[in-house]
Amino acid sequence: MPPAADLHVVRREPSGTAHPTPLLFVHGAWHGAWCWEEHFLDHFAEQGFRVAALDLRGHGSSPARGRFRTRRLRHYVADVAEVAATFDTPPIVIGHSMGGMVVQKYLEKHPAPAGVLVASGPPRGVIGITLKVLRRRPLTFLRMNATWSLYPLVADPGDARALFFSDRLDDVTVLGYTARLQDEAYLAFLDMLLLDLPRPKRVSAPVLVLGGELDAIFPPREVHATAAAYGTTAVMFDGAHDLMLEPCWPEVAEAIEDWARRR
Repeated sequence: MPPAADLHVVRREPSGTAHPTPLLFVHGAWHGAWCWEEHFLDHFAEQGFRVAALDLRGHGSSPARGRFRTRRLRHYVADVAEVAATFDTPPIVIGHSMGGMVVQKYLEKHPAPAGVLVASGPPRGVIGITLKVLRRRPLTFLRMNATWSLYPLVADPGDARALFFSDRLDDVTVLGYTARLQDEAYLAFLDMLLLDLPRPKRVSAPVLVLGGELDAIFPPREVHATAAAYGTTAVMFDGAHDLMLEPCWPEVAEAIEDWARRR
């Protein structure tokens, strides 16, 4: 498979016969491909899948391809399409949080055997978590809008833990993860808030919706609403927002694997 231009892509190949459908993982806001490398990529390769995770432009080791703060959801969708095209057959696309919204927008216009939304932003947008931040951290909210930087929301490790992780993860592990968080594009946030929301009626591929019972960003009611929009039922886990890093990650991976094999 040829590389995807200048985008950083992490790949794993199975040691034996590969499952005919590959998997492409898309990270969420403030994250990078590293969140899938921790557990998921090796796990799915061991289960016989060809897998890849990309750093969206301006994240991890991928260049911004322009001014990072002005990157839009459509730019991230283009990144996913670019990497998907490097496979011999269209992959199942799996997105977490903002990556779930990117996957929803991708599925509107691109062929894929299926999509998986992991603690994904809902089709109605991120108005819920935005209002929560405004109420609970008004100065942080004002700073983010004044500077066009979303990093203040996750700059403090304690604040980041409260957003992404449950108490089931020890402090040392969480500090290792929060140290890798980064800024997020401001205009991509506005797209998720209002300007470029997903349109489920345009998606024909089957969609699996997964959520965390302890999610502080997209709580269960929003996950169930997302599933309803795609005509399915959400599968819930005993974990917080970063389900791929939570102690329940093996159950999350198993649900994706079982579902993918039936596609």
